[in-house]
Amino acid sequence: MSKTNRRAFIGALAASGATLTGTQLAAAPGTDIACAYHCDFGEPKRFSLMLSNINNHLGVYDFDPFKIKIVAVALGDGIKFFLHDLSGTPWAEEKIDPDLYKRFTGLSKYGVVAYLCEITFAQYRIDKAKARNDSFLKFVPSGVATLGALQGVGYAYLKVG
Repeated sequence: MSKTNRRAFIGALAASGATLTGTQLAAAPGTDIACAYHCDFGEPKRFSLMLSNINNHLGVYDFDPFKIKIVAVALGDGIKFFLHDLSGTPWAEEKIDPDLYKRFTGLSKYGVVAYLCEITFAQYRIDKAKARNDSFLKFVPSGVATLGALQGVGYAYLKVG
């Protein structure tokens, strides 16, 4: 598929609020509050702050996934926090504190999921098999299209930084 056709296709998906790779883009049943956190940054301190904000956000709703649905959409440098190792990536020389991912895993127990941008994997030439394989991680064709689609179905947009 050419870039123009792919972009038109992804744009149509975003505009329609359609399902992306089997991932339903809608608030959880019975949930009035839904938020999408945009994670396109690679600074561990900023990622840690995003995790703290998500934790605080959940706390206001008693950590009840029936009261609030939160997703993190990772693209660009933000995907590095969801990889099982950084070898062969632009971040191969970096060390990431494993506690950051453990914290995200903890948040997933309250329904938090992460959508990983396939375009980023392709542009950075990273094999998708480098992504961790936890059930709360889902691939989407485009991170920004997913953010648009989520906003189209009522998710609030939040970005830490």
